[in-house]
Amino acid sequence: MSRKSLFSTIGKRDPQVPETPAPLVNRVRARPILGSPDLIADSTATPVGAIGQSLGEVSERAKRAEEIEKKLTEGQVIIELDTGLVDPSFVADRMPVSDQALAGLTEKIRDHGQLNPILVRPHPDAAGRYQVAFGHRRLRAVKALGLPVRAVVRALSDEQLVVAQGQENHEREDLSYIEKALFARRLEQRGFSRATIMAAMSIYKSDLSNMLSVATKIPEEVIDAIGPAPGIGRRAWLELVSLIAEEGRAAAIQQAIADPGFSALESEARFKQVIAATKPQPVKAKAESWSTTDGRMLAKVTQDEDRVSLTIDRRKSPEFAEFVLTRLRDLYAEFKAGA
Repeated sequence: MSRKSLFSTIGKRDPQVPETPAPLVNRVRARPILGSPDLIADSTATPVGAIGQSLGEVSERAKRAEEIEKKLTEGQVIIELDTGLVDPSFVADRMPVSDQALAGLTEKIRDHGQLNPILVRPHPDAAGRYQVAFGHRRLRAVKALGLPVRAVVRALSDEQLVVAQGQENHEREDLSYIEKALFARRLEQRGFSRATIMAAMSIYKSDLSNMLSVATKIPEEVIDAIGPAPGIGRRAWLELVSLIAEEGRAAAIQQAIADPGFSALESEARFKQVIAATKPQPVKAKAESWSTTDGRMLAKVTQDEDRVSLTIDRRKSPEFAEFVLTRLRDLYAEFKAGA
């Protein structure tokens, strides 16, 4: 299904209003909004998904998210709904958010009101109820304040709902890589085509493949234990995929997440702890001193899995050091003769 046909009933432009081409933006990647069939041309862009952006890029993403919301809600009547009648989307796009993490948004709405409406559709399976396309965090914040939620109601198919949900959330800078990967996996598990998933998330085919690899090859309990890890990007998660595939690493990870102090760490620190658990710990070199009968040290032998080192202090035992050096060839010849 093409993006154009997917959005045939939403976000239409008034034919009387001429379309003004958008200016080129210097971005890592710019994707079309709401069903536009073409990518925005950018000769300097590369199709490498990146979570970290400059402040300018974050600002641009926020503007695009607002544009998506405006495109979907413009010209529609905003109504107030009882939050008890509004259900979440049938596919989650975020990991669970604590009340503390939601406190900032709740306080903002308390002080200034809910400035932007959420988008809902009539619930397909429950008459008189509604289902959220986007605005889940706003819904939670308003519900916590005991207020009705300001919403736009539109008739959306399942495909239209997930594309609206995905594209709006994709432009929010606080959605982490692993949350996007989990959203992609949930959509695939629901039977949506990869074309629809790419449209929903505004990503390339290679990006989707990487996300699905991360979300399917890393055990769900490990992802849940780590959490959203907002500062951890694609490369780090793919590294974890590779490490988990190596023999014996799964047990080390389970031991790490079972540690009583693991859950007390911040999400990013938990990820780093898991990575550290998958890597072999260096074996501490063993050191042994050789001394004379009167206690004077002659040499120190240090050995690990890879090498043996003999250290002689020339200042304390210059004659012995010279003797060992001159005997090395003879010692090796004796070794070979006895082999």
